[in-house]
Amino acid sequence: MRRLFLFLLALTLTLAGTATFTTSRAGAVTDMDCGDFATQAAAQAFFVGAGPGDPHALDHDDDGVACESNPCPCSTSVAPLVGTTTTSPTPTPTPAPTPTPTPTPTSTPTPGVDPDGSGSSGPERRDRARVVRVTDGDTLKVQMADGTEEYVRIIGIDTPEVHGRRECGGGQASRTMGRLAPVGSRVLLVSDPTQADRDRYGRLLRYVHRSGKDVGRAQVALGRARVYVYRADPFRRTAPYQRAERRASAQQRGSWGTCWR
Repeated sequence: MRRLFLFLLALTLTLAGTATFTTSRAGAVTDMDCGDFATQAAAQAFFVGAGPGDPHALDHDDDGVACESNPCPCSTSVAPLVGTTTTSPTPTPTPAPTPTPTPTPTSTPTPGVDPDGSGSSGPERRDRARVVRVTDGDTLKVQMADGTEEYVRIIGIDTPEVHGRRECGGGQASRTMGRLAPVGSRVLLVSDPTQADRDRYGRLLRYVHRSGKDVGRAQVALGRARVYVYRADPFRRTAPYQRAERRASAQQRGSWGTCWR
């Protein structure tokens, strides 16, 4: 009788363990990262569908846009707000287009702007702002004079990635930007009529000045950024930026001495 009891007990424990393992395997969820998506638009669609909270950590800089380093086609569809309840992740429907063009809110239209951010931004504009976040070595989040917040992609420079795929020198470039334009500091944003007003992610394209210093050129001179000419369309300050880059490279400053050849 004792042997029968022990046999039944062992059989019960074995079956329970098997059921637990099966349930665990069935409920497993594959973690996704930016490398799993061929385009930024595909990553953004998955990011929106995954629901609030960014469970797969695809939006590393918390600006509502997933996997910004992935190639286009690109999308900036905004995910539902955290804490809201909805039967569908679809945002508010966009009104159907009308046969007559909608007038722009500005007095003069912006000519030559395409979805990828090339074209002219019109006459030079200067705006005062306050830095609220250093996103990386070439991007800031600022508060404008009217209280709205904008992401600013600095014209003419490119720094190593720190979001998604980390590149050599990215962390140092971000820290250097934090010293050149620290959180809370006042900056002057200057547009370039030869470039677009915004990039494909909706970020303002601007030169950034603090205390009279051109922050973008300073990043290049310190060897933390390289000159970036978009679509072979030189920006107004291309020549002095390239001179600063040549000096930084020759003297092996910053990432020229450790990451770039």
